[in-house]
Amino acid sequence: MELRTLIDDDDAVSPVIGVILMVAITVILAAVIATFVLGLGEQVSQTAPQASFSFDYEDGTTSATCGGGSDGDLTVTHNGGKTIEAGRLKVTGATGGAVEFTCDSYSDSSEIDAGDQISLTINNDDDIDVVWTSQDGGQSATLSQWSAPNA
Repeated sequence: MELRTLIDDDDAVSPVIGVILMVAITVILAAVIATFVLGLGEQVSQTAPQASFSFDYEDGTTSATCGGGSDGDLTVTHNGGKTIEAGRLKVTGATGGAVEFTCDSYSDSSEIDAGDQISLTINNDDDIDVVWTSQDGGQSATLSQWSAPNA
């Protein structure tokens, strides 16, 4: 057996590398096509924002302009996290139905940031949720919950 023949013989390397490259390209191409077909890229952009809210209830005070309750005023304050458009936020569970953040002094495009708040009149047996809704209305998420003293 000649040594020169073994050094010059590279027939087995080329087909193996070719097959590996073809499989890798096929897998990557399939993943990219599946992402577009299934619309996974759109779902990522519409995830619920991370934000925290606090609740301050005053029994017997009914001076708020929003809400339909008669037992006290509830102030919902954005404590921190992502800035959210006011038109995307609602306070649900309050007597009289869902109260939008825009019922007070915010417009649909107002940015709700840390320290911003809304006051509403509720009954002392209401269960309150702060709910975010996506731009197209297809998704929603409860960002915070609170129960009144008699709920």
